[in-house]
Amino acid sequence: MSRKEEVLQDVVIKFAGDSGDGMQLTGSQFTNNTALLGIDLATFPDFPAEIRAPQGTLPGVSGYQLRFSSDRVFTPGDECDVLVAMNAAALKANLRSLKKGGKIIANTDGFDTKNLRLANYPDGVNPLDDESLSNYEVYRMDVTKMTREALKEIQMGTKEKDRAKNMFVLGFLYWMYNRDMENTIQFLTEKFGKKQEILDSNVKALQAGYNFGDTTETFTARFRVEKARMVAGTYRSIMGNQALAFGLIAASQKSGLPIFLGTYPITPASDILHELSKHKSFGIKTFQAEDEIAGITSAIGAAYGGMLGITTTSGPGMALKGEAMGLAVMLEIPLLIVNIQRGGPSTGLPTKTEQSDLLQAYYGRNGECPMPIVSASTPSDCFAAAYEAVRIAVQHMTPVILLSDGYIANGAEPWRFPKADDLKPIEVKFKTELGPDEEKFLPYLRDEKLVRPWAIPGTPGLEHRIGGLEKQNITGNVSYDPENHQLMVKIRQEKVDKIADYIPEQQLDSGPEKGKVLILGWGSTYGAIKSAVAEIQAEGHAVSHAHLRYLRPFPKNLGAILKNFDHILIPEINNGQLIKIIRDQFLVDAKGYNKIMGVPITKTELVMKLHEILGGAN
Repeated sequence: MSRKEEVLQDVVIKFAGDSGDGMQLTGSQFTNNTALLGIDLATFPDFPAEIRAPQGTLPGVSGYQLRFSSDRVFTPGDECDVLVAMNAAALKANLRSLKKGGKIIANTDGFDTKNLRLANYPDGVNPLDDESLSNYEVYRMDVTKMTREALKEIQMGTKEKDRAKNMFVLGFLYWMYNRDMENTIQFLTEKFGKKQEILDSNVKALQAGYNFGDTTETFTARFRVEKARMVAGTYRSIMGNQALAFGLIAASQKSGLPIFLGTYPITPASDILHELSKHKSFGIKTFQAEDEIAGITSAIGAAYGGMLGITTTSGPGMALKGEAMGLAVMLEIPLLIVNIQRGGPSTGLPTKTEQSDLLQAYYGRNGECPMPIVSASTPSDCFAAAYEAVRIAVQHMTPVILLSDGYIANGAEPWRFPKADDLKPIEVKFKTELGPDEEKFLPYLRDEKLVRPWAIPGTPGLEHRIGGLEKQNITGNVSYDPENHQLMVKIRQEKVDKIADYIPEQQLDSGPEKGKVLILGWGSTYGAIKSAVAEIQAEGHAVSHAHLRYLRPFPKNLGAILKNFDHILIPEINNGQLIKIIRDQFLVDAKGYNKIMGVPITKTELVMKLHEILGGAN
């Protein structure tokens, strides 16, 4: 059948269904297929909080949003062009994010009486049959029935056959967007090669979905998105936690320090443990401890023994690690604490995103307990952020907090990965013997960075005491002297402050050096801010964007940058945390834009806020 082909510049698809419908797998396979074509993309997986929420209910909806474009993209999109709804709950939960006139691909089997009731539709109401969807293009497909028909010759139970529904949908979308299926067939072969029936059912369902699009007369057009204009190089699709793990491995290789990860699983940080555990060939040791405290204290022990000590967690886990983090500050040993933030407080929103642990990272420990803080901004940026956090930790003999969040951790984007030779070396100095003027080892004798020596236990002549009690300056002996305690508190703070001399100055991401408005961001707001500022700049407004990697200490020139603008806007996925610190340290009248809904800030929201500020300024 002859079909016209439309060339599109930008498409946003949302896959939505029960957590058992395989929407994450469907989305990730479409993502990989897109990346192989050189099309720019950004993703936003959306998980239910429960491991297995009741089927057909609103809390059980699992989603995966993918934006792909022939232009550079920095967000997964504010609204969807296409919504794949496997049941009534998936439609109800995601309809508000679909553009007017957008396409709905509905699995009609998921809109029976039972599913409608579970999705809290009134008795007798079916959105596919009334006028409530008149503003959209609705395509009804009995995916369940067609999948079963495609698999009728395979000797499997109906329940097992229904698990291939997601492959039918994926095959249809491959047809709709003019894609090849080979990379997904290869993936299925590698995953299920030893389970022939499961492999056959998935491949046949995939092909049946493609053939359905090719033979049905319902769809009059196919679509194509051209390759994006990106900097030349070799790219791969990567998720945030995966990139973070790779950054740790690279830092380990460049520093010569073997990794020890002591951790306790917690959403959304667990994937770092899973990824690092696959790479034992790099000398990596992973330890899944019995609790958060055992996780961090084992990493402290590894760091004391000369390894790259790392612990991973989220906000609730970092609260439990607080006392041990103070111990690491007192010991002044290199340790990396990775916090993949999620909605809180308490258990909060385990699978939703927030930037709400910045003040916890600054102040969430007893006593005066300063620690450097580094932040990642995008999934691929997690590599560089992790690498830099390790550098600071080992070269300044201090624990470092690395902040990411669920949006970054589970999102994916193309990554132009560096070659090993492009990475700056991380120089590590162990003290191996007494100096010519030393009669005994002085563990708190400092260099020009105020950094104490790193001596591995068992080194002859370098025996020394460690512990959580206050240390006497230079000797490291236990001291309760008031003047010494104040001196040590001041030294530990000054050591962290001095790191500002060894990090880059802050650069503007875009916009003039002086102007009406500066948007100052950190973390996962990067894409939304960059996109909104580009739109406002195209309208002719003097708006600039600066994004922070170093949150403690700040770059030395940040204060001077802030003074160059009439208005400072700080968007955050919290109730206002960075803004409190900026107002305190720089005495500027910054304004906040805060969203605390478990989902990212959108470009459209920031554009509206900028128009409001610029309108007031004019």
